[in-house]
Amino acid sequence: MKRLEAFEKMLNDIRQQAEYEKKEMAKLAAAGKDKTATYRQYQANRVIYTKLLNKYREYGLLDE
Repeated sequence: MKRLEAFEKMLNDIRQQAEYEKKEMAKLAAAGKDKTATYRQYQANRVIYTKLLNKYREYGLLDE
């Protein structure tokens, strides 16, 4: 796999996982489970995903 293809795959995976975890967090919150370890792990992951995507934007690697 070429470097650019690997980057694009990684970026797509990060976006998909971030969206999935966002939906799961909403489900957990609706069920009153926003204090659970799972919810907090998703929350921590979202911080990481946000930082990664912001760094990509900073370097002009995203079209957004």
